[in-house]
Amino acid sequence: MIFPEVKIYQPDIFTDFRGDLLTLWNKDKFEPKLDFKHDKISTSRKHVLRGMHGDHKSWKLTSCLQGEMYFVVVDNRPESDNYLKWDWIILDDKTRKQVLTPPRFAIGFLVLSDQAMLHYKWAYEGEYADIDVQFTLKWNDPKVGIYWPIDNPILQKRDK
Repeated sequence: MIFPEVKIYQPDIFTDFRGDLLTLWNKDKFEPKLDFKHDKISTSRKHVLRGMHGDHKSWKLTSCLQGEMYFVVVDNRPESDNYLKWDWIILDDKTRKQVLTPPRFAIGFLVLSDQAMLHYKWAYEGEYADIDVQFTLKWNDPKVGIYWPIDNPILQKRDK
């Protein structure tokens, strides 16, 4: 990632003839120390694009539990030298990489596999920043210029 504030983690994985056992989060191994409040899981089908969303107080640790997705991060801090710059990573159920994004960064993803499942872990002070206080960047905003591997994704109204 081009953003030093965004961290990529590789979870601990134990594999044997039965399958895999993953440790997605261990408070003693993550920096910065965060107080995760709740988790969410998003399931989506191929060519669904979710995002770009964020808020001003939440840290999000994201992991792809099933499938493959093109995961994008945008710096939405007007005072930053990286304002509206973006970067991407493939998240999938093979490499198991995780992305930790700080507040004021937008995240979004495009599903590349037939199905995908994304796990979000949320840390924040006070109350949860629900949709009414979140920000949305248009997925194809020319000021941001995100490259998406398809031209016509499946979108919800909020993301159009």
